[in-house]
Amino acid sequence: MSETRSEPDVQEQTPEPEGSTPGEPVGGTPEGSEDGAPGPGGKGLGSRAPRFVRERRTLHLSWQVGVFVVGLAVVVAGVLMLVLPGPGWVVIFGGMAIWATEFVWAQLVLRWTKRKVTEAAHKALDPRVRRRNIILTGIGLVVIAALVLVYVVRFGLELPWNIKE
Repeated sequence: MSETRSEPDVQEQTPEPEGSTPGEPVGGTPEGSEDGAPGPGGKGLGSRAPRFVRERRTLHLSWQVGVFVVGLAVVVAGVLMLVLPGPGWVVIFGGMAIWATEFVWAQLVLRWTKRKVTEAAHKALDPRVRRRNIILTGIGLVVIAALVLVYVVRFGLELPWNIKE
């Protein structure tokens, strides 16, 4: 009987980037949260870059720089929209979402923000909190109306910059 030696199946093997361990994502973090479980939506932490980009260190670094620059431009535009007309916070969170496609720190900040916004929404829907907010708004409107009334009684319907003392 002749002994046959089986050759191992040749599978598509991709080279691991320098400084990484086999099976570890390029970002250096496991695919999931700190305990290894995938995050919301079944996606773990780390780069969302296409596989061919992640496999080439120089290309991946260029990709990360591009994502950072685009995210930074969107965040800066959002900050400007805080003082100019436009949806500032929405644009800022959009820039954070762009960063979160590539950077773990941005993914963690975005998860924390989503959690806090959800908690605030649930708290705002609490009947006692809603009643308190309505009462405080009513008191604020009464105070503003009283101040406007005092102004009109004292100066009439004159604009503040036209008043001669």
